[in-house]
Amino acid sequence: MSVNKEVKRITTHVLHSMKASGEKIAVLTGYDYSLARILDAGGIDVILVGDSASNVMAGHETTLPITLDQMIYHAASVVRAVQRALVVVDLPFGSYQGNSKIALESTIRIMKESGAHAVKLEGGEEVAESVKRILSAGVPVMGHLGLTPQSIYKFGTYTVRAKEEAEAQKLLDDAQLLQELGCFGIVLEKIPAQLAKRVSESLWIPTIGIGAGPHTDGQVLVTHDMLGITKDFQPRFLRRYLDLFDSIQNAVEQYIKDVKSADFPNEREQY
Repeated sequence: MSVNKEVKRITTHVLHSMKASGEKIAVLTGYDYSLARILDAGGIDVILVGDSASNVMAGHETTLPITLDQMIYHAASVVRAVQRALVVVDLPFGSYQGNSKIALESTIRIMKESGAHAVKLEGGEEVAESVKRILSAGVPVMGHLGLTPQSIYKFGTYTVRAKEEAEAQKLLDDAQLLQELGCFGIVLEKIPAQLAKRVSESLWIPTIGIGAGPHTDGQVLVTHDMLGITKDFQPRFLRRYLDLFDSIQNAVEQYIKDVKSADFPNEREQY
């Protein structure tokens, strides 16, 4: 019997039990009430209210523009929909870097105003003080290493990270540090599969991969990418389970035809 089938609500403790028993953790992003209801009903373990909302919901080129207020809006919408999944919210760019006091204030706002269960932030040693301060307030923290999209202008590219030994070693050290500080899990984004395996095997907390191969303790995808609502984003790690862009467009075109031909509404569709 799988661990997650036995529980009414997924918690950080449940995720640790899943790793210990070898059960993989399924994570998807969520930004709104309607889709989050479907994800939760489908049995997803974790819904990540990602700052990827900046891209898929608002059309920005990067994750940098989204604000704390906007993240709280998305998070509150998701929390209202969810009965079972763990809801983790990204701290957006500028809400935690370089100042642990601001990091705690941002986190408290997210937790109080959205009702979410945990926060996620990017980086290792650089954000250690912020991680400590947030954890001291009793809020669960998830780390994020590898490709850190909020640092896109520092790296200049969304290419695979930690291919060189020095960067790989720093990632291993940062993962250990985040675990020691008290993070309940770590997202590993776009790193070599063998490095992700090394990291995952060295930790007792779960790792969640995106473009990090099959050896992590779980996987996360952006829901809009996985469902084929977005069309122009086609990285190697993405598996599309539906092609909703074309399906929805076809439905819209049919609706327009039916309205213009006076076929809709018909006799059964009126009072």
